Amino acid sequence: MGFLLLVGALAGLAIYFLVIRRPADWTRSLKIRDWLANPAKHSDWAITLGTKCGNAPFIIPTNGLIGYLWGDHFKIGTSHQGIDIFGGDQPGITQVVAAYDGYLTRLSDWKSSVIIRIPSDPLQSGRQIWTYYTHMADPNGQSFISDQFPPGTTDVFVKAGTLLGYQGDYSGDPNNPVGVHLHFSVVKDDVKGGFKNELDIQNTYDPSPYLGLVLNAGQVADSFPTCLNGRGTIIP
Repeated sequence: MGFLLLVGALAGLAIYFLVIRRPADWTRSLKIRDWLANPAKHSDWAITLGTKCGNAPFIIPTNGLIGYLWGDHFKIGTSHQGIDIFGGDQPGITQVVAAYDGYLTRLSDWKSSVIIRIPSDPLQSGRQIWTYYTHMADPNGQSFISDQFPPGTTDVFVKAGTLLGYQGDYSGDPNNPVGVHLHFSVVKDDVKGGFKNELDIQNTYDPSPYLGLVLNAGQVADSFPTCLNGRGTIIP
């Protein structure tokens, strides 16, 4: 009986560390590591800023590898609310642009983030949505956001393709940089003229149909998406 309990406990620990506690999908984590070590070697994995995949309404907001997806798990009880795109370069180099026309806001205390209000969702007319862009600063909070959008900017119209800033690795803790990338998400409206808390996946939409790629982690557990010849595809 004691032996069976021990086996059960060990199995539970294995599930905890390998499934529940894993830092998102292991396959994608390994792909990200390989990409960052030599982006030129894996150029076919990349997406390209400013392009559209198929008939998607949004343009690709930056260059790089789409590493972590919407719905990936980083720790117990949380799911990734957007996608992480790793440019493969140093902080402050890889451009970030608006994915769709809208009205940009940068709160007064935002060092690395902007959010863009889209009055009419291109996939559901009449519904307002927001696109969120973050990590555009270095570990110490030196912002890489364009000077056109200083802290306190409110509801300034920008067209798709407008330069917003550059990829960074800001996490809020100088001793814990997050790796150079853009975190991009599609956020729900709070129906009061503002946006919901992006930190909860329930307050975001699956970005897949907006970008013409399969970006839902539940659908590509062991792969990652890219856009080849104008069509979304999966790289195993």
